[in-house]
Amino acid sequence: MFTLKIIVLFTVIVPLHYELCWCRCADAEYEMNGQCCPMCAAGNRVYSHCTDDTSTTCAQCPEFTYIDEPSGLSKCFDCTVCDASRGLRVKKACIWWSDTVCEPREQFYCIEKNKGSCRFAAKHSECSPGQYIKQAGTPSTDTVCVDCEADTYSNGSFSSCLPHTQCEALGLTETTPGTRSSDRECGNTTTALLIIVLSVIVTLILIIIAAVRFTIVHIRKKKKRSGTGKLY
Repeated sequence: MFTLKIIVLFTVIVPLHYELCWCRCADAEYEMNGQCCPMCAAGNRVYSHCTDDTSTTCAQCPEFTYIDEPSGLSKCFDCTVCDASRGLRVKKACIWWSDTVCEPREQFYCIEKNKGSCRFAAKHSECSPGQYIKQAGTPSTDTVCVDCEADTYSNGSFSSCLPHTQCEALGLTETTPGTRSSDRECGNTTTALLIIVLSVIVTLILIIIAAVRFTIVHIRKKKKRSGTGKLY
């Protein structure tokens, strides 16, 4: 019985195993019509497949096309276009054996990559008034914005928030309070008081002028009515 198993092993299983192994093409070959043909080198396409008597015939990829690794392809790939509307520009031009390498435009950062080339980029964020730029944007990262703390301010373009001006330390009076997006405004106490007084005086003059005009118009209307009554 043991002898029978050995016979079966060598007459059926072993030949089948070697047949499966030998039918697989080598790493630098591709299968075509039951034959293992040599691959074309990167930058080349298959012009004609191998036969029993001839090897694979290769041809260089046409302009604006490429193949970036050995293959049995009969058609080259179209070169990638670095689309400006996607925030991209050319970093390395396409050549027969390598696709175009794209990179983000100025003030853009890459958000999608493939084989070392950027496929899509977005514009760097702009910090809002009341925030400062903690980290400027790079080709691979967005801008990082942080809110200003109390008694400091930034218009959104500062690399750090600035402290509000201390009016009292300058011998001045605060005229406009500071916010997170603007500095405190200071003025001279006398000047500020003078402005208030002048504003009051101008307002009073305008009121007096309006009252006088109203009185004159009222008197004229009254006289006109009196004169009209005497004719009758």
